[in-house]
Amino acid sequence: MMWYYLIEMPLLQLAIDLVDPERAIDIARKVEGYFDIIEAGTPLIKSSGINIIKRLREEFPSKVLFADLKIMDAGRIEAEMAYNAGADMVSVCGQAPFETIKETIEEARRQGKRAMIDLIGAKDMISRALELKEVKPDYFCIHTGLDEQRKGKRPSEFLQEYRQKVNYPYAIAGGIRPEDIPLLMGFSPEIIIVGGYVTKALDPVIAAKTLKDAVRRA
Repeated sequence: MMWYYLIEMPLLQLAIDLVDPERAIDIARKVEGYFDIIEAGTPLIKSSGINIIKRLREEFPSKVLFADLKIMDAGRIEAEMAYNAGADMVSVCGQAPFETIKETIEEARRQGKRAMIDLIGAKDMISRALELKEVKPDYFCIHTGLDEQRKGKRPSEFLQEYRQKVNYPYAIAGGIRPEDIPLLMGFSPEIIIVGGYVTKALDPVIAAKTLKDAVRRA
């Protein structure tokens, strides 16, 4: 799978956090041209099993495929399952035991794949990222979960401190919309992850185009 090592714009990742696999694939087909990475979201994997990764690999052979497992234990085993099913990258939860995170990343290296540490739920996201830099993930993910979003929390709150203190390649996720893009671009994320704005839109294609245009303008 081709990765973009030198990029002028961040990669766009479509998070498909749906539970209906047919609807998930239908939306992904319609908007794939606007995204660099297709993500099998955690709810999708839980509802459909690891086979949804195989289906997405068959449907989108040229896309980077991300499995949002948020691994909490059995790092090598769970990562291996996803990679063998066709995933190019998996997520491991930053709140998992250190050995689980380490095993996940070691499995990624063994297979020539990638791994992202998701910092969702960390009491001190910056401190946890600093602790985990030594295991050398491909990316951290600054992630504000859906339940936190409902309370008004935004992922952009942490970006300035992250860039100043951690300064490591990262993705950002959590209720991102086109109007957020100019602010985010000022902090140079490597990956911008968008889910509900597209997957819940009345017209996902228009939503995806609006998002892509916002990135290009910024």
